[in-house]
Amino acid sequence: MSVDESIDLHDAVPIDRIKYDDRGLVPAIIQDYLDGTVLMMAWMNSQSLQKTLDTGETWFWSRSRQEFWHKGATSGHTQHVKDIRYDCDSDALLVTVEQVGDIACHTGARSCFHQIATATAAPPADTLSDLYQTICDRRDAPQVGSYTQSLFAGGDNKILKKIGEEAVEVVMACKDDRPNEIAGEVADLFYHTLVALAHHRVSIRDVYRELQSRRK
Repeated sequence: MSVDESIDLHDAVPIDRIKYDDRGLVPAIIQDYLDGTVLMMAWMNSQSLQKTLDTGETWFWSRSRQEFWHKGATSGHTQHVKDIRYDCDSDALLVTVEQVGDIACHTGARSCFHQIATATAAPPADTLSDLYQTICDRRDAPQVGSYTQSLFAGGDNKILKKIGEEAVEVVMACKDDRPNEIAGEVADLFYHTLVALAHHRVSIRDVYRELQSRRK
């Protein structure tokens, strides 16, 4: 797997314009390119940033060990860079990546930002990804009285019937040019479509990947 060939990373970040701190470092936020989940934060210096641009994979500077480290070199959980941006003050980087193995944290979690007080939970992603995960939770741990569970219990016949009904309602709301109703009906259609994905165990990330491939 290689860096996205549709961009030239060397053109994305002018290294000499980045404002490093008095240690020669700049913070780099690493974000999943599909659903926007913040995976981790690490430090780069000009040399590790150059290595990142040259290889298409993330390289950082370890403040404790005082050495470069290639993310995933030992675990295999490398990060293939899709894009790099810097903020309005040029003193912070946002790096979007494809995370190999879907594990960024040394604990084995998807994201280093998985802790909430003393509890652990999945890191926040985009609204559709979060909703899809909730739907999958209902599928795998049924709750009495859950509408989502009733759809799963009805199988394809019930789920697909609802998708058809919601699609018609979207069409009618659009024909009548009612913006609020359009938003509500599309939300219903999205939800029932996500239930169908979960029922057939198709990951929403596969849908995102398909959409990304079509952008090219």
